[in-house]
Amino acid sequence: MVKSVLRVVYLEVKGLHQAAYVLGLFAFSSQLLALLRDRLLAHQFGASAELDIYYAAFRIPDLLYVLFASTLSVYVLIPFVAERIKGTSTEKAQQLLSQVASLFLVSYSVLAAIIWYFAPSIVPFIAPGLVDSSDQIVLLLRILLLQPLLLGISSLFGVVTQIGHRFVLYALSPLVYNLGIIFGIGVLYPMVGLAGLTYGVVLGALGHMLLQWPLVRSSDLSFGLTTTFSWSTMWEVCKVSIPRATTLALHQVVLLALVAIASVMTVGSVAVFQFAYNLQSVPLAIIGASYSIAAFPLLADLFVKQKFDRFRSHILIALRHIIFWSVPVVVLVIVLRAQLVRVVLGSGAFDWNDTRLTAAVLAVLCISLVAQAVNLLIIRAFYAGGHTRGPLVVATIAAIATISSTYGLYVTGAMNAPIFQYVLEVLRVDDVMGGEVLLIALTYSAFTLLQAAWLLLWAARTYQLPLSWLPLHVGRSVAAALCGGFCAYATINFVALGINPQSLVGILIQGFFGLLFGVGGVIAAYYLVRSPELHEIAHSFKTKILKTDVLVSQDDVL
Repeated sequence: MVKSVLRVVYLEVKGLHQAAYVLGLFAFSSQLLALLRDRLLAHQFGASAELDIYYAAFRIPDLLYVLFASTLSVYVLIPFVAERIKGTSTEKAQQLLSQVASLFLVSYSVLAAIIWYFAPSIVPFIAPGLVDSSDQIVLLLRILLLQPLLLGISSLFGVVTQIGHRFVLYALSPLVYNLGIIFGIGVLYPMVGLAGLTYGVVLGALGHMLLQWPLVRSSDLSFGLTTTFSWSTMWEVCKVSIPRATTLALHQVVLLALVAIASVMTVGSVAVFQFAYNLQSVPLAIIGASYSIAAFPLLADLFVKQKFDRFRSHILIALRHIIFWSVPVVVLVIVLRAQLVRVVLGSGAFDWNDTRLTAAVLAVLCISLVAQAVNLLIIRAFYAGGHTRGPLVVATIAAIATISSTYGLYVTGAMNAPIFQYVLEVLRVDDVMGGEVLLIALTYSAFTLLQAAWLLLWAARTYQLPLSWLPLHVGRSVAAALCGGFCAYATINFVALGINPQSLVGILIQGFFGLLFGVGGVIAAYYLVRSPELHEIAHSFKTKILKTDVLVSQDDVL
């Protein structure tokens, strides 16, 4: 039994679709745990001040994680490591990883110590609406400073697992991370209060790291710490990694600013925004992140080998499939938003008004779901080709525009404008307190869409990507999405006649059949319009996924 489990965990997976589906499957499992995590939080706290405190405390540690972990990530280091592997010799690659790991530990420890000391002065700036709870936020923030350290080391381990195409092992780590958080909610919180939630986060981050450690230790790329540095090499890595880290960190800066704005809105606005953001991140992780993660090692390898036709082909294949999957998901989530939120979060202190408001924010955020997925892919395509300027410029302008527009609209009272009131009516939350949080979701989605369009056009010019196919492909996806949305909408209204829509069982039945017939409508529509992606997916499952070979023996992993 143990050998069978290890055989699956150490599975070596090659090929874009195979890797994407493996990552997607485990991303789905991880997101189910994330939804369970959010349900436990919603049951315990609802959209309350306690959750506002908890989520506000995350913002700086998450920013630090992105700054450092993105510098150490596979998207930065895989090309450098791959260049230093000469046949069976991995000595230079090991030296590089050891130097990066040592530099990270020293630099992060110094910065974390500074933030730990000055946390009481920093907190009022990141949560101006929660100044009465500053002491609690400081305590949670200081505990959470361990999270980026552990996840940063895990990111280095991820370089080794991805180079070895051990996508199953790589994808299992987020499951362990979420299990740690769930343990914190269920076991540690009743013992030590809010601090227990953050101890669970740290425990999950530790598991995230330790899960990959056995493979890294036995790998030819195993690395440790060193006091000997090649500063010219480190500078070469930094020249590439710093712009990339900055680009990825800008998204966390945006979230940091949006949470700060939400903290001065109605109590619970931070929690509502975070819950909705987490929910829309489920399909984003399954679709956008899976394809972008799976594509990157292939794209980096093809670019280094100057196989530019195949390089362009892989970008376009991943882009087509991202649109194929995510456009119907957008419509289905919008139609089924209330059922999704109520089933996932509707428990305990999370009441019906919390459900309605979170569902409305979710619908607005999902408008930009396709754009978010496209951004993940195109940014990594730029990185694979060694281009950092484009993503950094676009991300910087988009971040400034998002933050300044959100703040400007809020302070000028845009929530009282007739057009905003109309949006509240359409989303059926005009009578719910706290509707101003929708302003944050609207500006976030609007500028994410503009960012994706800009990045895609820039990538097309940089890599000579043909985009003449795009209108027809998007048209097919929109047609399938509308068909699925109509089927889902008709189904939930029909089922509502025979159930109690106020009960969890009734909502679950309504949502299940709505989703079932909605997905059926999407598949039928894709079949009728002869979608080539539908054929590719079926063919990939039949000829590749179901026949994937295990390329490591059981004895090698015991």
